[in-house]
Amino acid sequence: MKSTKFPVPYLFRIALVATLGGLLFGYDTAVINGAVESIRNFFIEPLFDNSELAEKVIFQYKLLATVCFVTIGILVSGFLFKLFSFRKATFYSSVLWIGGLLFVFFRFFGNETEMSGNVANSINGFTISGALLGCIIGASVAGYFGQNIGRRNSLLIASLFFFISAVGSALPDRLNFLGAATLSSFIIYRIIGGIGVGLASMISPMYIAEVAPAEKRGGLVSWNQFAIILGMVVVYFVNYFIAKGKPPEWIHTVGWRWMFASELVPATLFFILLFFVPETPRFYVLKGKESVAFTTLEKTLGSANAKKTLPQIRESLKEKRLPWLSFGGKLIVVGILLAVFQQFVGINVVLYYASEIFRNMGATTETSLLQTIFVGIVNLGFTVLAIYKVDKLGRKPLMIIGSLGMVISMLSLGTLFFFNRPGIAALAAMGIYTAAFAMSWGPVTWVLLSEIFPNSVRGAMSIAVAAMWIANLTVSWSFPVLNDNILLTRLFNHGFAYWIYGIIGILSALFVWKFVPETKGKSLEEMEKIWKKKSYDYD
Repeated sequence: MKSTKFPVPYLFRIALVATLGGLLFGYDTAVINGAVESIRNFFIEPLFDNSELAEKVIFQYKLLATVCFVTIGILVSGFLFKLFSFRKATFYSSVLWIGGLLFVFFRFFGNETEMSGNVANSINGFTISGALLGCIIGASVAGYFGQNIGRRNSLLIASLFFFISAVGSALPDRLNFLGAATLSSFIIYRIIGGIGVGLASMISPMYIAEVAPAEKRGGLVSWNQFAIILGMVVVYFVNYFIAKGKPPEWIHTVGWRWMFASELVPATLFFILLFFVPETPRFYVLKGKESVAFTTLEKTLGSANAKKTLPQIRESLKEKRLPWLSFGGKLIVVGILLAVFQQFVGINVVLYYASEIFRNMGATTETSLLQTIFVGIVNLGFTVLAIYKVDKLGRKPLMIIGSLGMVISMLSLGTLFFFNRPGIAALAAMGIYTAAFAMSWGPVTWVLLSEIFPNSVRGAMSIAVAAMWIANLTVSWSFPVLNDNILLTRLFNHGFAYWIYGIIGILSALFVWKFVPETKGKSLEEMEKIWKKKSYDYD
């Protein structure tokens, strides 16, 4: 069969700009890795010696956490009203709020007003994962922003959030406009950055999927994951060179500030370059600008393919306000579980806490940062492998193979910690785990999420991305508690959490094998027809 020719240079240029959103996603979420020890030293440790400050921080921590959970509850309730009838949504929301408020009451309104090891671990976990609360908010509103102000303009807003977060996170004491404790100021700025990440995490792959032809879409969307990992690797190097040769005292007081401030460079570059790319053809058609859409399609697909594609887009967008359950509940459930499993296999424990894990193995701060670079390079290399194989082997085979690789690695890592033999074998297990994730669940999940949602309910992708960030928050916040808990450490010697992630890896392989459709080579419009066959009515 004769291959179709596309105007690759222009297509590649605009996709490259969109992937900078992915790079900032990776940069912003991984910058915390090099600062974990410094954050505990700068923000948490002084609380043990200052009871007045500790009481203030504990109160503000509970208040911030409560506000964030209430916000998440409002957003999830909004999703429920988009999914179900008013009667069902009201019932499900009531159950959600009753359960959520009981959790908040018993979790955050106890009598802890003094610092203890468990309270410190909880505050530390919240500080490290605070950006993820913003990610949930950003992902939740991304569908609305993308549908109403456009994909490109949404990315512009995300770049501004990245910029504000970089400055504020570096100088939380000097830019503390609310008069809160410095730690609370830091968390707020991290949440602002997280909103940018949440927006970019959905809009960047959506943008690429909507400008790319079906034959190239899998690879191009995978480049977004490559950019995420590249952002992580870049910041690992930045963190390493900031800390290299410096005494711990300097790192804990000044060095961590430079780590967060370094994000200003990619954030500024992303903001400027976005003015040189167009909106997506599907958004132009959605807004009735078909002539502009055709011009963009000509540049990305060529004239002949543009004439063929424009009517398909027009047809798929005729009913542009379809309810999210128009294609059945299975679509929503598959999207949510893809997102949740991507996080529950434990990848962000490695990405956020790698340096801490290596210190548990006995490494110094500088050595642990260097070993983190190794993990990042492995992640980057196998992401490239996935990019070249995702459109050849298909999505499902890569996902299942990756799951099995992660199962073996995580069970091995937990066992090595349990028997107190971390060493080189544990480093190898982390490398294999990272490679397995990078060639499967890392890039391919984003490819699938950008492909499985039909144009007329594309906004429903936001519920899956929001679920991803909620799962990410759950794993990231709980890891310090599981890893540093005195009882669990005494029983399992830091191995318990990794066994949990290994078991979840088994479930993820079974889920993909049984429920996830293969999307290789199918256009976005063809995916709509597949879900129409499987849909059924909801009240």
